[in-house]
Amino acid sequence: MNMKDYVIRTLDKDKAIRVFVATTTNMVESARRIHNTTPVATAALGRTLTGAGVMGLMLKGEKHKISIQIKGDGPLKTVLAVANSKGQVKGYVGDPNVDLPLKSNGKLDVGNAVGKNGRMIIIRDLGLREPYIGQSKLISGEIAEDLTYYFASSEQQPSAVALGVLVAKDLSVRASGGYIVQILPNISEEKLKRLEEILNNAEPISKLIDEGNNPEEILEKVFGEFEMEIKEKHDINLTCDCSKERLESALISLGEKELREIIEEDGQAEVSCHFCNTSYNFNIEELNKLLEEAKK
Repeated sequence: MNMKDYVIRTLDKDKAIRVFVATTTNMVESARRIHNTTPVATAALGRTLTGAGVMGLMLKGEKHKISIQIKGDGPLKTVLAVANSKGQVKGYVGDPNVDLPLKSNGKLDVGNAVGKNGRMIIIRDLGLREPYIGQSKLISGEIAEDLTYYFASSEQQPSAVALGVLVAKDLSVRASGGYIVQILPNISEEKLKRLEEILNNAEPISKLIDEGNNPEEILEKVFGEFEMEIKEKHDINLTCDCSKERLESALISLGEKELREIIEEDGQAEVSCHFCNTSYNFNIEELNKLLEEAKK
């Protein structure tokens, strides 16, 4: 397949602008195959996975995790992506079969698939007793604008977010990636103005990736005049951490009554992971053992 998926973290020489650039074509194509998404669902999921992947890499701790949950009033229902500080990302959409006509400019109508009314909920699990939960209202359902608004309103961190997914005629992912620009407190007025001009005139990120540019080249093309310095480079990939043990605890949490019904009516259970569609089977002996656990 095309180039590797990775993210670079960069800082300009005046320490006024921080930019993360990601290419995620392979990751989003893997998600499309697992969930068998339509093009508009692929684009919504891909943008969200990319955003979460970059935000995961902003976390400091080994076990820190972040999730982006988008609940709009559109037919996709929910878009969810979870990422950790190691570049491992997973996610799904409520309805992978949503199909909408293209917008008048020929682009996928992610805004209407997500819905313009609703919320973006961001949960940071930093290993403390309570996770940090921030939320903001959806602005357009296009995801990048919604994330930009979230950063400004919920975290008071002025940022600019670009996310893009290009779907090929055969429905596979041709290009996917994004960048998040964060403005640091000591930025000068003129630099801020220049940055805004550059962002307003930048080529769509999916087009830059489709033309074969890697994160370093995108950085140079879009932000070259700020003399950005690359601080870190990190692989990013679709990884699910589900296991039979995990789903055992999910079954136990159903409680005694539900488990009894499953045992009496079906004598076995098949449980699938939402994130990777892997199925796990539990036979009657295993279910009886879980029922004992549930009683405790």
